[in-house]
Amino acid sequence: MKVVSGKFRGLNLKAVPSNNTRPTSAKVKEAVFSMLTPYLVEDGVALDLFAGTGSLGIEAVSRGYKTAYLVDKAYKAISTIKENVDKTRANESFVVMKTAATEALTKFKDDQVKFDLVFLDPPYRMKITEQIIEDMVEEELLNPGAIIVDETDYDIDLTNFDKIDLLKEKNYKDTKVALYQFGG
Repeated sequence: MKVVSGKFRGLNLKAVPSNNTRPTSAKVKEAVFSMLTPYLVEDGVALDLFAGTGSLGIEAVSRGYKTAYLVDKAYKAISTIKENVDKTRANESFVVMKTAATEALTKFKDDQVKFDLVFLDPPYRMKITEQIIEDMVEEELLNPGAIIVDETDYDIDLTNFDKIDLLKEKNYKDTKVALYQFGG
């Protein structure tokens, strides 16, 4: 697993030593960032919720984001994320949090943190993407124009969100990647 582009390009990242973490494949990661290119924000703030290895947040910082919050609740994932962040030698650009997603969202609200880019790749069995997006909108955690990248294996229904628009969607075997934009 490598960083695809930017200042950390070619950096080898460690995988989580567990069968419980499903890392984003290189093909899907390249496709995600290809889809994201027109929407990337210089000096923005990214969130990798359910970060696993941290590779998506690290890729965002590599491509010009100022800060990436890398959140996971699994000890092995957090240990791997910290090792991968250390490899970048840009630790000040990352905030690593060992906590559940809902607790992280509450902390972001309390700390008034807002995001320009959000990666959602929860364990497929959880089927919680809609709830997370609803919470992020209600808690005002998204800057106007923020992009949400959702990686899942099922169809998401965001029809009740008048501020969220589907930009792009692609299928890769059992993985569906969708880009949404928050209207603000």
